[in-house]
Amino acid sequence: MFKRRTPRTYFRIVADFLWPRTGWARAVSYIRLRLQRLPDTPHKIARGIGVGVFVCFTPLFGFHFLLSMMVAYLLRANVLAAVLSTFFGNPLTFPLIASLSLELGTLMLGTELDMPLNQVFSAFTNASVETWLNLISPFTGQTAEWGDLSLFFWNVFWPYLIGGLAPGIVAGVIAYRLSLPAIAAFKSRRRKKMREKFEKMKKMRAAPADGKKHSG
Repeated sequence: MFKRRTPRTYFRIVADFLWPRTGWARAVSYIRLRLQRLPDTPHKIARGIGVGVFVCFTPLFGFHFLLSMMVAYLLRANVLAAVLSTFFGNPLTFPLIASLSLELGTLMLGTELDMPLNQVFSAFTNASVETWLNLISPFTGQTAEWGDLSLFFWNVFWPYLIGGLAPGIVAGVIAYRLSLPAIAAFKSRRRKKMREKFEKMKKMRAAPADGKKHSG
């Protein structure tokens, strides 16, 4: 009943992720309004936004939604706000996040990254595929190979994880600080409008009653 008449192809899914049909500006505007209207306190919503932004700096691609939910639950933040805020990590921002995290991580660990940045994401894809093939190897009869994954972990994943913690925390705190007053102001204006609307409806209901009293 709720399925698409024409299912999206894999190419269409990837294209929509890289560039939404409504454009990134409209997509960001929708997420911003959705965050502001969440039924929770400004502090919890802003805390969730900070969590979602922080999670974007981790190399756990494919698990950002789940990780944001877990961290938000532990910090008593708004879970939906955390999930929505993971869209801070997108094709426009990931190159900057990855380069910053990897450069800082290799500097902290005293190692070197022996591949260009444009190959980092393909390395994550290859590692995911190899991990899956190794996990199902007992059922396929293939031999599991963990050597390349070990090199990937120590040379790419680990520096990315270590290097992303500090800028992720800083970005999360900044997101929290910026979003808190904005959400509080939005909710205050909304309460004021609802109160004014309620008073207007109250006066409109009272007007006919007053008219009947005078006519009587």
